[in-house]
Amino acid sequence: MPVTNTYTVAGMTCGHCVQAVTAELTALPGVSDVRVELPTGTVSVTSDAPLALDTVRAAVDEAGYELAGAGA
Repeated sequence: MPVTNTYTVAGMTCGHCVQAVTAELTALPGVSDVRVELPTGTVSVTSDAPLALDTVRAAVDEAGYELAGAGA
């Protein structure tokens, strides 16, 4: 059963930011969907199994942004 977690990403200001973060998170194994809400800086990630926070943080860092928080 898919798992969706929501994270807060700091520093996203435009469509390119959304594309960069989406591309890095979509490339993670098991990720089936990534939805970014630019006005709030929230990113919802749906995956086959829970993702390690460090894995998500590394993907966001690779995109050039900072993971500012994680929720359920």
